Amino acid sequence: MQHIEEVKNILVDTLSLGDRKQQLTEDSYLLGSIPELDSMAVVNVITAIEDYYNITVEDDEISAKTFETLGSLTRFIEQKLSQ
Repeated sequence: MQHIEEVKNILVDTLSLGDRKQQLTEDSYLLGSIPELDSMAVVNVITAIEDYYNITVEDDEISAKTFETLGSLTRFIEQKLSQ
């Protein structure tokens, strides 16, 4: 997963997680585990990802499974980048 640090930085910056960045690993749960990651924050994270990677994420491509862990979110982005 070559983009995991970038994705982690996007999450930390968008959600203002500060020092909690060091606790985030590929297996870290996101939805339900990070209080700042509510439905509005998900939209902000998706927008930040689209801007950073210059991609478009369609509504029907995203599910709770995408935001289950840092790894699942990173895999989704890497899949989008390979299209």
